[in-house]
Amino acid sequence: MKFPPQLLLILATLLWGGNFVIGRAVSGDIPPITLAFLRWIVAFLVFFPIAYQRTKKEWPSLRQHLGAVIVLALTGVAAFNTLVYIGLHYTTSINASLMNSSTPIIIYILSFIFLKEHLTKFQLLGTFLSLAGVLFIISGGSLQSLLSFSFNKGDLIVLVAVVCWSVYSLLIKKYAGKLPGYSTFLVTIAFGAIMLLPFAVYEQLTSSQAIVWNASTIGAIIYVGIIASIVAFLSWNTGVVSLGANKAGIYLNFIPLFATIFAVLFLNEQLLLAQIIGGIAVIAGVFISAIK
Repeated sequence: MKFPPQLLLILATLLWGGNFVIGRAVSGDIPPITLAFLRWIVAFLVFFPIAYQRTKKEWPSLRQHLGAVIVLALTGVAAFNTLVYIGLHYTTSINASLMNSSTPIIIYILSFIFLKEHLTKFQLLGTFLSLAGVLFIISGGSLQSLLSFSFNKGDLIVLVAVVCWSVYSLLIKKYAGKLPGYSTFLVTIAFGAIMLLPFAVYEQLTSSQAIVWNASTIGAIIYVGIIASIVAFLSWNTGVVSLGANKAGIYLNFIPLFATIFAVLFLNEQLLLAQIIGGIAVIAGVFISAIK
């Protein structure tokens, strides 16, 4: 049965929205680096039989661009989700998902700085509006917090995660015609898990927070490892191929919507006025920056 690409893109964003809420829900039961490491171990075990034959055949292409693959693994696999899970120990899943919506704007900024790409007037306006929204969210709408640089450290950690994901996205775009999708994903998962291994071991040896093994934590690991990684990835890629990257990108704005709904329903998080105003500014900025 063939599903419409729009439905697949919405499904992917729904599952990614759930990732923020799951990360927050188990923050007291699983240390963040350990959660990220277990996520990618599960993802690798599930995705390996799907992509192994392609990877074996396409290995020469991967080896030719091995440096880029390693950076992809570092930024997109090892760093991004780990930093998000760390940030969720200190901030809400609503804040984290709203911050994640600034990714297209961070990509524009990085492209301007490092790739010398020209920004249109709409991109400049959208960038200003989105960054203002981000500042509004992390300051809680407080001018005093802005002036004293008194921000929630969880929000700042998530912001660093967004920068890592933006670098990952730029590299994916740059090597789109050179690196095959499925095999690149499998290899980056493997490299990312290897990078996380020593940090996860160190965390287990030094952290006072032990893993609480119960149905909730096991379910969370299965969700982030299979549902939010493999199912969401396959759904998103299939939708992008059918609809096109530019049209598909707008669907990413569904992530904070779903994350907010789940957070309010299942975590009893409160949707604050500062989050509403800041979130509207961030998403409006993304839409404005997409105007040709």
